[in-house]
Amino acid sequence: MRDGFIKVAAGTPKIRVADCVHNAGQIIALMKDAAEQGVKVLALPELCVTGYTCGDLFLQDVLLQGAEDALAHILEETAALDMLTALGLPVRHKNKLYNCAVVIQKGKILGLIPKTHIPNYGEFYERRWFTSGEGVSERCYSLCGQETSLDVDTVLSCGNVPGLAVGVEICEDLWAAAPPSARLAALGATVILNLSASNEAAGKASYRRALVAGQSGRLVCGYVYADAGEGESTTDLVFAGHNIIAENGTVLAETRFCTGLTISELDVAKLTFERRRMTTYPNLREDRCAAVTFALELTDTTLTRPALKNPFVPEGRGDREERCEEVFTIAALGLKKRLEHTNASCAVVGLSGGLDSTLALLITARAFDMLDRPRSDVLAVTMPCFGTTGRTKSNAQILAERMGTQFHAVDIGEAVKVHFRDIGQSMEDFSVTFENGQARERTQVLMDMANQRGGLVIGTGDLSELALGWATYNGDHMSMYGVNASIPKTLVRHLTAYAADQAQDSDPQLAAVLRDILDTPVSPELLPPKEGEIAQRTEDLVGPYELHDFFLYYALRWGFPPRKVYRLALYALEGDYDRETVLKWLKNFYRRFFAQQFKRSCLPDGPKVGSLSLSPRGDWRMPSDAVNKLWMRDLENL
Repeated sequence: MRDGFIKVAAGTPKIRVADCVHNAGQIIALMKDAAEQGVKVLALPELCVTGYTCGDLFLQDVLLQGAEDALAHILEETAALDMLTALGLPVRHKNKLYNCAVVIQKGKILGLIPKTHIPNYGEFYERRWFTSGEGVSERCYSLCGQETSLDVDTVLSCGNVPGLAVGVEICEDLWAAAPPSARLAALGATVILNLSASNEAAGKASYRRALVAGQSGRLVCGYVYADAGEGESTTDLVFAGHNIIAENGTVLAETRFCTGLTISELDVAKLTFERRRMTTYPNLREDRCAAVTFALELTDTTLTRPALKNPFVPEGRGDREERCEEVFTIAALGLKKRLEHTNASCAVVGLSGGLDSTLALLITARAFDMLDRPRSDVLAVTMPCFGTTGRTKSNAQILAERMGTQFHAVDIGEAVKVHFRDIGQSMEDFSVTFENGQARERTQVLMDMANQRGGLVIGTGDLSELALGWATYNGDHMSMYGVNASIPKTLVRHLTAYAADQAQDSDPQLAAVLRDILDTPVSPELLPPKEGEIAQRTEDLVGPYELHDFFLYYALRWGFPPRKVYRLALYALEGDYDRETVLKWLKNFYRRFFAQQFKRSCLPDGPKVGSLSLSPRGDWRMPSDAVNKLWMRDLENL
């Protein structure tokens, strides 16, 4: 429960139709099993105490009293369980019968929530027995000798777990045009439980999954869908126990054609952050609902939910290829518009033979293809100096030739030496001035060559470098349009690999040079090489980009505090990095991120292509002199 993680479950007991005693035993066993596994919130199926398929037996007082007696037994047997549980049973009220969810904890009934939308079409015939709970609001309802509420608009808030508030809807409610969960979410519910008895049919599961995932995304909530399964009558229907746990559009766990528990963890802190961020998220006054408060015993939540090592990069090859194609297209469209608007005669790209400049050239070439302009209007410029190796210089030339662009080499060594003499910089002093002097000279060359031709300088810096401030101010930091500005380093690699795969059949030489560039260590090449090899490896200096992109995603996109980022990194990257390494580079990330904001405050224009950007005109607005003390303090004593 620390960091907002709550272990939840959808359970499907193996029942017998109309055998409330047997069903109570199955429910109790399932509840105890869930509690032993650390579950704090459990959803069970619609009408699971009686069975959903009782038909006209629902009108029999014997069954209804049997259901109430079974509930009393469940309350007694689970009085020691800290877990919040919602289960389904029929409830009588003022000569009507309601299909209800009863929410219980520690032997107490916390609330009754009636089903709103009663289906009476196709295979469903519920209106024969049940009445809609629409408008029902009974605040003093007696059941099993306890006083509770009977109200559709019931929100159960956990007093000692910030952000945990539970709402309940029942089966068809989700399929309806106006699901009750939308109102419950607006009333503050971050977790929606759905007690369902949805029969199975070919193709229905994919639609059901889409509904659950879509509703969790639309409402920015956790959604726990518990479906009826084995034991329901198969006179005309089969129930598959299709249990789904989703969070903000993503399915975390799912089972089908089985009974038992489906378990995962919801991150309610993440959900509340996203709701705060979304200024359009509705907020109804809580006094318009049956507000119930409960408490949970605070324990650590063992994580089992999926956590991507590379959150900016889809795991599946097909998804990854689709994402790469989208990113190329979006970035190229942004540059296409800028080239049209400025009537630029050409585009100038500083091509180092490294990953970022390679990606910038690939995007630029695609933009010119979109404009039906020859790629010869793209000028690729390589500017060797003191740290340039033969490998990168050769790759830059081969890449430009295979791409069909112009290629020009400008050795800036003498110009930099003159500049160093002018300012009194020793050639033996490999300080930051030694490095940045070369970077700024390269930018001057690119800018002036663009001026000569009436063109635009295309920036090559990526999102990861911007986050760390790994750019020379007014050097590679500056351009006339930064096509890579919102592309993180881990994705840069996959985009380049995708381009190599695409070129394999049509141009094997291009594919080969792209793959060699992928194999080249990331480096600004600003220090003299050692025995012809790159002497300056970026990740040795600032840390692995795999880690920094992980930190960047969770710290900025989801607002996680440093301790939570650290915890999640250890979980997702277990076996790749030890605790000391993760902590070292996480501290470095926060130190550099705060110190280098001034570079991001004056970024050139560039297109947002993914879920995160650091543009001062868009996603990220931060004062350049903000202090990181609170964030660093959060990492103390780990």
